[in-house]
Amino acid sequence: MENSETYRFKIVIVGDGAVGKTSLIKKFTKGTFEKDYVKTIGAQFSKYNKKFNGDLIRLVFWDIAGQEDFNFLQPLFYKESKAAIIVYSLEENTLGKKSFTHIENWYEVIKKNCGDIPIVLFANKVDLIDENSINKSKIKTLADEYKFLNFFFTSAKTGQGVVNAFNAIIERLYLQFKTI
Repeated sequence: MENSETYRFKIVIVGDGAVGKTSLIKKFTKGTFEKDYVKTIGAQFSKYNKKFNGDLIRLVFWDIAGQEDFNFLQPLFYKESKAAIIVYSLEENTLGKKSFTHIENWYEVIKKNCGDIPIVLFANKVDLIDENSINKSKIKTLADEYKFLNFFFTSAKTGQGVVNAFNAIIERLYLQFKTI
């Protein structure tokens, strides 16, 4: 282990309010899920360490509030981010429909504040719908159009897809910066 290195990555997580950003982070970092919704004020920070190929990866997740009240703080929150996650809800209601149409807005905010960083799309709350009803080609087309690293169907409640989704972006960052 004498040749092991430490990597530090800041990852911003964005999306409309109530789509499950905080819950996804808690599921990945702590393995927990709280069913009661608590609105994020401004931003929350979560640290997580992970061993990968003998190296230590130190992650800081910046969970950015989805409410427009906090837009004035965005430039500070995004500074020095190495990757981003956009979360939207698969719920078949107003929240789900609006959060899907707002993906483009979140993409533009990331590009404006972070430049060209890897972005992953999380289609969250898959446990609340019939998976067979998902228009996967629509989501894939969107992911291809914006050149997202990938997209994943996730559930903060059941854990479905959460580890794979987070690990995809962590692995990408590790491989990108390991070669520098």
